[in-house]
Amino acid sequence: MKDEEIAAMMRALGHPVRLNILRIMAQRQRDCCCADVTDCLPLAQSTVSQHIKVLVEAGLIERRPKGTRNCYVLITSKFAALESAFGKMTAALTELSARNRHQENKG
Repeated sequence: MKDEEIAAMMRALGHPVRLNILRIMAQRQRDCCCADVTDCLPLAQSTVSQHIKVLVEAGLIERRPKGTRNCYVLITSKFAALESAFGKMTAALTELSARNRHQENKG
């Protein structure tokens, strides 16, 4: 996964409403339309729709047309890839920081 893709996903995850939307979708364990999500939040449908758009553009959820409505589903493979990439990055940073502290203590 490229840094640009990780950064785009992290920006999308950087808003509490979008995190809530993802939790709602995960709990439902099936596709949701915007109205399903709006019913669970104290926000206008237009606001929820804008947040969903950001999640779609970041590649975290996908739109599936169902008749006259659009439904959305989590792209679980993206979350798995993000978890792996983020875990590797934090492990590398932790190791580098530990090495730097060790070098400082030697000097």
